[in-house]
Amino acid sequence: MVEWIISKGLTPYDAAVAEMEARAEAIRAGTASEAIWLVEHPPLYTAGTSAKPADLITPDRFPVHPSKRGGQYTYHGPGQRVVYVMLDVAARGRDVRCFVRDLEAWIIVALAEFNVAGEIRDGRVGVWVARPEKAPLPDGTPREDKIAALGIRLRKWVSFHGLSINVEPDLEHFGGIVPCGISGHGVTSLVDLGLPVTMDDLDDALRRTFADTMTRPQS
Repeated sequence: MVEWIISKGLTPYDAAVAEMEARAEAIRAGTASEAIWLVEHPPLYTAGTSAKPADLITPDRFPVHPSKRGGQYTYHGPGQRVVYVMLDVAARGRDVRCFVRDLEAWIIVALAEFNVAGEIRDGRVGVWVARPEKAPLPDGTPREDKIAALGIRLRKWVSFHGLSINVEPDLEHFGGIVPCGISGHGVTSLVDLGLPVTMDDLDDALRRTFADTMTRPQS
C-alpha cells in the first residue's frame, strides 16, 4: 500500500529533503511503506545536478537550494503542488526510463481530468500545453507553455524528489531562472489556462489516476 501524505501550509525545502531521504531509507529497509507526499514550498529555486550558473538570472531574489535530483533550475512556491514520490522502483521492474514515463503519464492523465491536453516533447523535460492563442516563437515554432516539471533521484532503487504541477503560482517568479534550461517557451498554470481548479481538486485527480498509470509492484 502507498501512504498518501498532505502537508498543510508551506514546508521548508531542506526539511522536506531530510524527510524524503529518511523515508527512502526506511522503505528500502522494509520498515515503512511507499509514500506520496503532497506539499507546497515557500518561494525558492532549486538547482539540479545539470544546472548551469548562467540559467540563474536573479540569484538574490529567492533562496537557491542545490539539489541532488536530476535536471536543471526549477522554481517552487505557493500555488504549486509539489508531489514527492517515494516508491520502490526495484519492485516496479528496475526500469528507470519506464518509471519516468509512468510519472509523465500520471501527470497527463491527471490534467486530462480538467480537459487539459498535456504533452511531452523530445529534448524538453516536463509536461507542456499548446498555446495557439499566443504568437509563435521568432522561428515560427508554435508556442507551448510548461505546466509541470519532473526530476527524481534514486537511492538503492527507491525514488525521492518527484514532480510539480502549477495550480496558481505567481508565474512571474519563474522569470528569475531559465526553467529547466529551456528558453523561448513559457510557463503556465491551471488557473492561467482559465480553469478554476483548486489544490484540493488536483490532489483528488492525482489520487484517482495514480493506480491506473503507475506500474504496480511486482509480486
